[in-house]
Amino acid sequence: MSVKRYNKLIRDRIPEIIEAGGKTCVTQVLSQEEYLRMVDAKLDEELAEYHADQNLEELADLLEVLHAAVLARGYTLEDLERARAEKAAKRGGFARRLLLKEVREPDGVEA
Repeated sequence: MSVKRYNKLIRDRIPEIIEAGGKTCVTQVLSQEEYLRMVDAKLDEELAEYHADQNLEELADLLEVLHAAVLARGYTLEDLERARAEKAAKRGGFARRLLLKEVREPDGVEA
């Protein structure tokens, strides 16, 4: 019998999908502290996968993990959208595709 070890956060239905394929798996329910650490690691993983493939499915995976991170930290998706909208209202979004090249200070003004 071959065993492949993962030790990574998985979607809720993955165990039943594995078992439907005739395999068995071992899972563990994480503590809140462990879950937060693994959600953060999963965000990194999904972002790296998006950078590699740059497709809609990887963006969807990233969004799913972002939703999990929001809820795990005690916020709601409405809280997230409100914070996003407030920041966009104050500082704008990214629609204009602006790249900041430099900022020049007048002589005698310290940053």
